[in-house]
Amino acid sequence: MRHTIRFHLRAVVPAVFFTLPLLAQLPEGAGRAELEQMCKGCHELARSISLRQDRAGWDKTLTKMSAFGMKATDRDYALVLDYLAKNYPAEELARINVNKAPAIELESGLGLRRSQAAALIAYRTKNGDFKSLDDLKKVPQIDPEKFEAKKDRITFE
Repeated sequence: MRHTIRFHLRAVVPAVFFTLPLLAQLPEGAGRAELEQMCKGCHELARSISLRQDRAGWDKTLTKMSAFGMKATDRDYALVLDYLAKNYPAEELARINVNKAPAIELESGLGLRRSQAAALIAYRTKNGDFKSLDDLKKVPQIDPEKFEAKKDRITFE
């Protein structure tokens, strides 16, 4: 019996020790208690809030968790979605200067394949700096829609 109690304390004390600071970090607000209740059934709360997403991203994540068995009323779902979107928004993505960016930045920031980033750099080297989105759309081997979809991330400085 004594061994069992000692074993349980070894399991419980670290869990409490690491969970209490996290709960103190969660901002107060409508949806906090519901978030704790909905997420703790499958994984630790820190995992739930580690993502930074826009409202659509949080909605997609919650929908996916519902498909995995998360239980929530429509009211609780809406409260948690509002809470997450307000307190854990997507972080601002860095803009990509297409006139100076190396290949790796073009690949990761604009979603280009290595060959496409190389084509952009070769075009830039041959023709000079891009002045507009229309200039950028002239790069061969890259669908102009790719740039159109990422235009809010592109700068020509």
